[in-house]
Amino acid sequence: MSDGEPQAGQRLNYQDLLFGLFMLAVAFGMTVATWKLRIGTAANMGPGYMPRAIAVGIAGFGIYFVVKSLLSQFKAVEPPQPRAVFGIVASVAVFGVLAPTMGLFLATLATVVVAGFASRETRFVENLLFGGAMAIGTVLLFIKGLSLPVPAWPW
Repeated sequence: MSDGEPQAGQRLNYQDLLFGLFMLAVAFGMTVATWKLRIGTAANMGPGYMPRAIAVGIAGFGIYFVVKSLLSQFKAVEPPQPRAVFGIVASVAVFGVLAPTMGLFLATLATVVVAGFASRETRFVENLLFGGAMAIGTVLLFIKGLSLPVPAWPW
């Protein structure tokens, strides 16, 4: 099995199985975390309505991936690439540090640019343009659309 070939009896697609189980765990965690919140109805939503609806959607996708893993051919899990792990962890840290001080626009832009370093295929100019578009969309959605009290800029 050193070359990724299945042994007798192995048929699972482990990538889909692990992803589906992860999604089910996230949905379960969301449900537990919001258990005491009032759900309400579609016409009169309580604070637990959307988190519970999102948890149900995530659980549905989790079930889909678990079933898909049982029906598809064997696929071994590839070892994690250090560059990818570092790039994603660093991008989350950059957002956490920059959002309170530099504003949502610059924090989002920096997050996308740093996350781009997780892949060797990323082109800097394209990543910068994509980050700018994401930052504009983030500001429009969260500050203008949802009126969240988050600063867009450091000033």
